Amino acid sequence: MKTIERALEFENRKFSFKTTSDRIIAAREAKDIILEVNELYKKEKDSKLMDLMKRLTVIKQKIEKRLKGRPLTAS
Repeated sequence: MKTIERALEFENRKFSFKTTSDRIIAAREAKDIILEVNELYKKEKDSKLMDLMKRLTVIKQKIEKRLKGRPLTAS
């Protein structure tokens, strides 16, 4: 279960991105891990895998939100 170990390690990693490049790499890594876990889920139909994918998706969305930045407000 190398994929699950990788996913849990990613989930427990402390995220302090210094550059935009770091955020992009992390978002891509999250996407890859989610897709791998999804393949396992298709075979096993284990609800724990679905929960793991949901948690990873939340992390990925937070990273992507930081990538997009704050919208400019009209004054």
